[in-house]
Amino acid sequence: MPRKRKRPLDSRIDYTVILPVFLLILIGMVAIYTATNHDYPKTILSVMIQQVVGVVIGCVIAFVVMFFNVERLWKLTPYLYGIGLVLMVLPLFIYSPALVASTGAKNWVSIGSISLFQPSEFMKISYILMLARTGVWFKDEYKDEEPSLQKDGRLILIYFGITVPVFLLLLLQKDLGTAMVFLAILAGLIVLSGVSWRLILPTILVAGLGFGLFLLIFTSDWGKEWLYHMGMETYKINRVAAWLDPFGYESGIAYQQVQGLVSIGSGGLFGKGFNVAELSVPVRESDMIFTVIAEDYGFIGAVIVILLYLILIFRMIRITIESNNVFNTYIATGFIMMILFHVFENIGAAIGVLPLTGIPLPFISKGGSSLMSNLIGVGLILSMSYQNSLVKERRIDEGLSRQNWNKYWI
Repeated sequence: MPRKRKRPLDSRIDYTVILPVFLLILIGMVAIYTATNHDYPKTILSVMIQQVVGVVIGCVIAFVVMFFNVERLWKLTPYLYGIGLVLMVLPLFIYSPALVASTGAKNWVSIGSISLFQPSEFMKISYILMLARTGVWFKDEYKDEEPSLQKDGRLILIYFGITVPVFLLLLLQKDLGTAMVFLAILAGLIVLSGVSWRLILPTILVAGLGFGLFLLIFTSDWGKEWLYHMGMETYKINRVAAWLDPFGYESGIAYQQVQGLVSIGSGGLFGKGFNVAELSVPVRESDMIFTVIAEDYGFIGAVIVILLYLILIFRMIRITIESNNVFNTYIATGFIMMILFHVFENIGAAIGVLPLTGIPLPFISKGGSSLMSNLIGVGLILSMSYQNSLVKERRIDEGLSRQNWNKYWI
């Protein structure tokens, strides 16, 4: 019998996924440098070092995750989910009062003035894995049962059972923006699970009517005061008001929104060039990083960033299709929904289409936790591609072995 051909490791790595991620990280580094250099010049060295450290650690973890097969990931998932929940409890007790006062949320583990990490970012990956594992388990456990609304309702209840602890912790952290990301992930996996549209459409309709009713109340003369007495925090009311009428509050609560819009518009078609930040935009190194890209590199630069995200998502979809594994399909769908929502919300908020929620732009915004979480997700996608390559190699080797065996006997 002939020996199997040894193939180099790099032949199994999907560089079509790595390239757009690398370019997005590079663009982020340049944009963070520009923002920090103009807003906090004394901290530029520490900020850039922290971002580089986040990239390095994230890439190392992604490289390790790339070698995980489906069986190992399946076994680790419940433990990762449990660890994620424990970590999410930490910001409720270990936090910076100053940071909570400025953001209104207890979502960072901080010691003194030093913010260490944001547990909810890592929980996103654990949550995706747990929903994926549950979806596959449910499909296999009830494969002989005919499709019905009762069956779909049972699956949704199980999904909610996984989601409720996460949402309760996010509620205690007062982190509505991150809760919306988890909701987007949940929605994507519910649709993928084949839940009947007779359940999905009424839910969408009720959500739409609820949102419309909220806007109707909010824009009424008594609405803001009533919502405040009902428990809605002042900073949330201000964010919605700034979104609905930014130029009506441009010198106050909508200052960030208006400055961001003017900054984006001032970039024109080709932008003002590297390291230019003529307008003051609060928190532009993280939440408003898109304004830096649009101001410096214009409409062309902004479109390139969006195209890189589309290329990355397209490649992830192709890898998922090729893997032909249900567990991988669920994981990839959850991660794609996570990236899509982040991009849609962050850029949408920057251009005034959506209210500000503090959601970072993947691979670009300042923040080690978000960066590492996204890179871990990329590692999961690379793992699928790696396993696909191994399957193809086995098939090729088996085909060559049969050919040589036939020649031997002939």
